[in-house]
Amino acid sequence: MFRTVLKLLAVLAAVWFASPLIAQQATPPAAPTATAPANVAPPSTPPVVQAPSATVPAPAAVDAAAAKPAAAAATPTVLPAVHDLSPWAMFMGADIIVQSVMVGLALASVLTWTVGIFKFMELTWATNRLKSALRKIGEARSLSEAQLALGDKGTVLSRLLAAALREGRMSAGISSDEGIKERAASSFSEIVRAEGRKVRSGMSILATIGAISPFVGLFGTVWGIMNSFIGISKAQTTNLAVVAPGIAEALLATAIGLVAAIPAVIIYNHFARVTRGYMEIVARAQGASGRLLSRDLDRTHSSAHVRAAAE
Repeated sequence: MFRTVLKLLAVLAAVWFASPLIAQQATPPAAPTATAPANVAPPSTPPVVQAPSATVPAPAAVDAAAAKPAAAAATPTVLPAVHDLSPWAMFMGADIIVQSVMVGLALASVLTWTVGIFKFMELTWATNRLKSALRKIGEARSLSEAQLALGDKGTVLSRLLAAALREGRMSAGISSDEGIKERAASSFSEIVRAEGRKVRSGMSILATIGAISPFVGLFGTVWGIMNSFIGISKAQTTNLAVVAPGIAEALLATAIGLVAAIPAVIIYNHFARVTRGYMEIVARAQGASGRLLSRDLDRTHSSAHVRAAAE
């Protein structure tokens, strides 16, 4: 009986001694070890000494450290401040050479519209007056009667009639009608050429502006783009936000050149047609003056023949 009790006590002691080791193996290293009750004597077995281990970061710290590179990669690159790309701001930010080109082209555009408005008023007024003068002398039978009906002295027709009368007076006593008509035709040609030069004045300005403005604007663009490339090489970047303002300022010069050239070409072609139409009316006035001179010469010779016959 006593032996049986001793065996039970030995089994209970072995189980009690083994329970701390089993609990220590089942617990994770980071977890705190279980402490023995205060009223229980420590076991006789030597305690297990654990070696110091490296600090293991907590899962939250690991997640934060891993998120930092991703956040840095997701952060967008800071771009330069957005430039004001309005036409005036681009003009003010351009190079002095490009600014000079823009100012010259703007003045050329103003000159184009000034010449266009002036020529429109001049040709409209001259055409209407000449047509009205031709209607007034439509029923005239002689140069003096036509000049009296015309009245005003501001049209080319009045100058043609005055030239015909002057030639008639200066050729008095000359019996050659062909010579008189030839000299009068020469005077008419000079008056018509002078009128053509007058109505075409200013057209050469339109032709010059229309021809050279695109090339002047292209020069400003090439100069501006060259400066932009120099700035790119100095900045050592090809970022569009850095490159775009300089290129936009350069292209503005070409745009202003086209704004000056296109209206100049259109206005020039329009007034070239209007001028041809006006010169056709001037040719009609020249023909009317020549016919009146021919009638006066024939009438003069007829009167001379009548007087000779009466004598």
